[in-house]
Amino acid sequence: MRPTSAVYRWRRAGLALMAAALTLGGFMISSSDEDAKDPPRPAAADAFNGPADTAGTASSLRALPLSPPKRIQIPSIGVDAPLIGLNADKDGTLEPPPGDKKNLAGWFRNGIPPGSTGTAVIAGHVDTREGPAIFYNLGSLHKDNTVKITRADGYIATFVVDAVEEYEKDDFPSDKVYGHATRPELRLITCSGSYSEKNGYSANAVAYAHLDKVSPASAE
Repeated sequence: MRPTSAVYRWRRAGLALMAAALTLGGFMISSSDEDAKDPPRPAAADAFNGPADTAGTASSLRALPLSPPKRIQIPSIGVDAPLIGLNADKDGTLEPPPGDKKNLAGWFRNGIPPGSTGTAVIAGHVDTREGPAIFYNLGSLHKDNTVKITRADGYIATFVVDAVEEYEKDDFPSDKVYGHATRPELRLITCSGSYSEKNGYSANAVAYAHLDKVSPASAE
């Protein structure tokens, strides 16, 4: 088993901070989690074809007002879990979800909530002391898979995956991942790549998605 010691790194990277909508300039995840088998890695076919336009294209779908997310469901990889809000400390480190909770993910509570205009970020552990965790299979996502976010306002925001990519931690494209979006977008992030006792996981897996549907939770 690998001892858990995850650190979620948030950096401003010169981008402005706004009271109602905090723009994340960078969000690095490192971990020394141990597991006998490395997590699945994104397939080349699910990467962007050419440069990614993270701002997206215009959409007729109306964005939702600000409201915190409560639950995430990703049917294709068996994810169905609660979401908690995460805070950043004085040095810009975003606290991780509890390391002993395998089925739990977190979102930056001062950032954009999923379903509202902008780039929302959800992070989760790849594994814990007890084995694979909520985002262990994030690298298995494919284009057009769906992600459902149940919000406190009673709506379910359904996102469609645009791409899944893996980045070495020394070459993490902060602007691409966290750049401003003019439509509701979502990023799912966890550790990936190979693991070493000294350096932890070598990379991060990032799933990019955009809002495709809004429905009342009561209709599900």
